[in-house]
Order: sequence, then C-alpha cells, then structure tokens
Amino acid sequence: MKKSRGVLVLLITLVITAGLIYTAAVGIGAEKSGAVENVKLGLDLAGGVSITYGTVIDNPTAEQMSDTIYKLQKRVENYSTEAQVYQEGDNRINIEIPGVQDANAVLEELGRPGSLEFQDPNGNVILTGLDIADAKAVSARDQMGNVDYAVSLSLTDEGAQKFAKATEENIGRAIPIIYDGQVVSAPTVQSAIGNGQAQINHMESFEAAELLASTIRIGSLQLELTELRSNVVGAQLGQDAISSSLKAGAVGFGLVVVFMIVFYLVPGLAAGLALTIYVALMLLLLGGFEITLTLPGIAGIILSIGMAVDANVIIFARIREELATGKTVRSAMKIGFQKALSAIVDGNITTLIVAVVLLLKASGSVKGFAQTLALGIVLSMFTALFVTRQILYAFYALGLKDPKFFGVQKERKVIHFLAKRKLFFGISIAAVVIGFVAMGIQAGMGNGALAYSLEFQGGTSTTVPFQQELSIEDIESQVKPVVAEATGDQEIQAQKVQGSNDVIIKTKELSLDQRQALNQALAEKFSLDAAQISAESISSTISDEVRMDATVAVIIGIICMLLYIWFRFKDIRFAGSAVTALVHDVLVVLTFYALVRISVGNTFIACMLTIVGYSINATIVIFDRIRENMSAMKKKDDLQDLVDLSITQTLSRSINTSLTTFIMVAVLFVMGVASIRDFALPLMAGIVCGAYSSVCITGALWYWMKKNFKEKTA
Repeated sequence: MKKSRGVLVLLITLVITAGLIYTAAVGIGAEKSGAVENVKLGLDLAGGVSITYGTVIDNPTAEQMSDTIYKLQKRVENYSTEAQVYQEGDNRINIEIPGVQDANAVLEELGRPGSLEFQDPNGNVILTGLDIADAKAVSARDQMGNVDYAVSLSLTDEGAQKFAKATEENIGRAIPIIYDGQVVSAPTVQSAIGNGQAQINHMESFEAAELLASTIRIGSLQLELTELRSNVVGAQLGQDAISSSLKAGAVGFGLVVVFMIVFYLVPGLAAGLALTIYVALMLLLLGGFEITLTLPGIAGIILSIGMAVDANVIIFARIREELATGKTVRSAMKIGFQKALSAIVDGNITTLIVAVVLLLKASGSVKGFAQTLALGIVLSMFTALFVTRQILYAFYALGLKDPKFFGVQKERKVIHFLAKRKLFFGISIAAVVIGFVAMGIQAGMGNGALAYSLEFQGGTSTTVPFQQELSIEDIESQVKPVVAEATGDQEIQAQKVQGSNDVIIKTKELSLDQRQALNQALAEKFSLDAAQISAESISSTISDEVRMDATVAVIIGIICMLLYIWFRFKDIRFAGSAVTALVHDVLVVLTFYALVRISVGNTFIACMLTIVGYSINATIVIFDRIRENMSAMKKKDDLQDLVDLSITQTLSRSINTSLTTFIMVAVLFVMGVASIRDFALPLMAGIVCGAYSSVCITGALWYWMKKNFKEKTA
C-alpha cells in the first residue's frame, strides 16, 4: 500500500467515524434520524402503555388464563419484544407495552379480545378460535407479476379435521368469519382443504391482510376479554440510571482502548478506531432495526464492546507470533489475519447459532437479548476482519514498519496444565456440588432454591393515590424506603401513572397483614387515606411458556453448536468437551447465584445466555490451535505436550480478552444502579469462570476423551 493510499484510508476512516458519532449523537434532519435519542426504550427507561383486561366469565381456570396470557404475549411482541403480559388477581390480565404513549391507538389496533367463529352458509359453527393455531399476513406474485395479499391460516389437528369436512361440503360457497358478532371476512371455498393449511386470498392490501390476521389471532384466545382500564405509565427508573450507565460505558470503553494501545501498540490504536466505529454502528442499527432497549440491554451492549475486542486480540497475537519467526511486518500481518480467520469465524458462528435459534424459538425479553447479541456478533466480525485490517495497513503505508511498533511475541515456557487436570476437575465438581447443596438447603428452609424476583414468581401490585405528583427521584428516595421497611422487600419496582398522582408499586407477594401494614405506613408518611390504597396479586411476567420457550431454544442451540463444532473439527470429542465445559460454566454461575442470593429476574436469563456465548467462543480459540498443531504433529510427539503447548500459545488471548471484558463489567458494577449491579456481579463471576474453564478444563477434557473414547468423525 502506497503512502498516499494509506493517508486516504485514514482520512476516510476518520471522516466516517466522525460522521457516525455525529449521527448517533445529534441525528440527521429535522426528525434527527439515526440519533440515539430515537432508539426505542423499555418500560424501565421510558415507560409505556398499561392495559388491564378482565375475563367475561367469572371463574376462569388456571389453564385458560395461562394459555390466554401466552397468546397475548405473542401478539404484543409485534409492538416490542420487551412487552410484558401477566395475571392480576383471579380474572384480570395486564399488558405493558414500552415506548408507546397513546393508549387509545394501541387499544384500537390490538382490538378487544373476543369470540371468533367460522360459520357455514347456513350459520352453523364450523370452527372456533380454539381451532386456529396461527394466522399471518403473506404476499406473493402471480404469473402475471401482480402482487396478491393473503392471510395464511394454520389449524390445530382437531380444527383441520373439521375444516376438511366443511370445505368439501361447501365448495363454491362463502364461509363467513364472525368476530364479536360481526362478519370480518367471507372467503369463498375454492377446493377441499385437508392439510390444516389454508389461505384467504385477494386482500386489497398487506395492511388489510395483517388486520384480518391480527383479528383472527386475538380471537383465538381461550377467554373472551373486556377492557377495564388503560394508563400511560412512567419509567420505573430515573434519568440517573440512564446517565450513570452511559458514563460507565464511556469510562469502560476508554479504559479498554487505553489497554489495547498500551499492550498492542499500533495494532491497539487501529483496534481503538475500529471499536469506535463498532459502537457508533451498533447505536445506529438499534434504531434501524427498532430494537427496544432496556437497562439490562444497555448493559449487554456495553458488555459486547468488551467482547468485540476478542477478534482483534486473536489477530494481534498471531501477528506477534509471526514476527517472532523473523517475518517482515507486512508478511506477519497477512499471515496473522489468515491464521486468525478460522478461530474468529468458528467462535462467532457458534454464538450466532444460539442467537438465531433464540430469535426463532424464544419470546419476550429473551428474544430482545438475541437481537442485540446477533447484531453485535455480525458487527464485531466486520470491524475486526475488515475495518481493523484496513486501518492497520494504512498505518504501515505511513511508515510504521518497524516490528517494535507491533510487538514481538517472546518465547513462552510451556505451562503443564494437563498435569494438574485432576485437581482442576475436582475443583469444578466441588463448585457445582456446593451449588446444588446450597439450593437444597435454601429450599428446605422455605426461602426458595434461588432468590427469585417478581419476574419469576409474581407478587403484589399496590396502587397508591398520592396527593401530589412525585418524581422518579422522589419515589426512589422517599417512597421505596417506606415500602422496604414495611414489607422487608428490597426488590421494589415503581411506576408513575401519567395524568394522575397515582404510583404503582410492585413487591413480593404480601400477606393480608403485610398489605395492611404497608397501607398504614404509606398513609402515615404521606398523609393519605389508607382505604384509597388498593392491592392485587400479580403473576410472574416470565410465564411458564416463556421459560419453556427459552429452555427449548437454548437446548436446540446447544445441539446445533455441537453439530457445527463436530462438522468443523471432524471429531465429536471436540464438540462434546466444548458443550460439557459450557454446561460447567453455567452451573458454576448458578452456584454463585445460590450462595450470594442475587435476585433472579430478567437479567438472570441475559447473564446466562451471555456466558454461553462467551464461554464457547473462548473454547473454540484453544481448539483451533490444537487442531492446527496436530496437523504438524509427528509420531514421536506427545499429545499431552501438544495440548499444553496449544493452551500456552493462546494464554495471552485468554487473559487479555477476559481482562478487557471484566473491565467493562467492573465499571458497570461500580458506577451502575442496583439492577445493573445484579447483572454485573454474576457476570464478572462468569467471566472468571469462563477463563478458568477455557484454560484449565476444556483442553484437559478433550485430552481425556481422546484417550478414552474411540474416534468418531463427522
């Protein structure tokens, strides 16, 4: 690369970086397109709409309520993946949709969940909403190139049988679809439909098709609902929570860039510029993909900055190794990028597999986490493999060609990790056993195996009509201490109801005596009428179905990772040991939750999923080096020595990546609010555990499998 081209690349890089930062900070045009302030925020940061429905029947069963809540959860995810649906009292369902301020518009579009029937021309009921599994709008082009909009229906097994008989008997006749007593569509039967899949064709527009599909979905609920009330609720957390998180992100990012420059010199500076572009692009695409951002989401993005360093660290370590063999800087850079490619691609694809499966199979906040994770993975690969490369070659073209600007890998004495494998295995087994024992003891004492939060076990929602409007800061400093003292609960959530002085306070499940004590304490402190304070039991916002979705998605994701690693490394023992180490890390962090009694809520799921991706990425790097060294292995070479050599060669990567990520999370813990600390503390434990298992467990586990199990190739 010529010097003039190097100057041009750096100038273009700086202009693009400045443009991205400006766009993210200020925005473009009158609507401030691309600005961070336009990113959708969750209920905890910006508030939203709260709608309460009541069932038409008085005593719905638990199964009916659970099924209705789950289907409503799927419906409101069209507004936001962070929307929450939960039970209130015996026959009410509450929906909270973040980032929305017009309750009437939501009610109009969502519709009143009611009864749905498909009738034959004589008015006899063919199907009810319970026979419909799903409905969605679709579009396709016919042979003439014209677009046809339609609604695609999927029926249950029982519904398919009913529909097959009805369509066979009514070919050429219309079948009206009745919702709440009104005909919403009357498609004509073209032929008998016996496979449980049907389409309502020739809709006038995609919007019309989506409206009909929405009506059918909302009418397929087991229970007919009626609106009781709707409110616009304020943020659960004050501006201080957002500003402290942003400051933590800036400080953590600055420390990581300084670390990279000090340790890796010129390549570190290139990585710093690339990471700046990464962050700016991440912020822009959050708005572009309309991802709803919650406070744990902010923590996840800040964490992803630290994880994005990993690819750069792998590349720079490779460059230093090549320089140590006497190669020129240019050759070292070229070979370094080539040799680092397989580890970067394999590590990121295995994590991306989990993200994609979660996007397809999970629901609620888990799907929101998956969106951010997938976006971060793709961006980190782009910035490391393309942006960092171009900047590094530009610095070289400007005259920075001396190896001293890049650093040369000093010869490292091989550390014999496998000689201590029995000790490492013993420590890991003991840590997992301690966790299960601790959970058993806590469960036996009636405290619960883990410290489940409102999101997991439900609680009590108390509506307090204050005499004057309180700010979030007033609620934090004045109201929450009173509630904590009266109930003994430290995990308190509070929301303002806009347009009134009401505040909704959510706590753990309170007994009648505790509710009366809380009402009395609030009445005395704020001169209120205790009789005006109302309370209702609420279910968990993470329903059993959502948990099952997440569990199934993770299991499928792990199986897919296992198959991918088996395929790439041509040896199932690599895949088996990688997944075993991954499960080990999750169980050790679970032990940490059990011993420290950190609140288990939405951040728990995000934490565990982050550790899954982080752990597998670190393991792949070591396995990639083992595979490479095995290709040059001679018969006289000892396999145990080869594994020790591979772990030693990748040790700086393992330490530096863990350290930079730990720095980001540690800053969050120090500067963040309470809910962020509950996310950061176990994550720090997970980072330490991930580094330990990658270095001390995975290689030793693979070696043990290699010696004890017959080889199976993909």
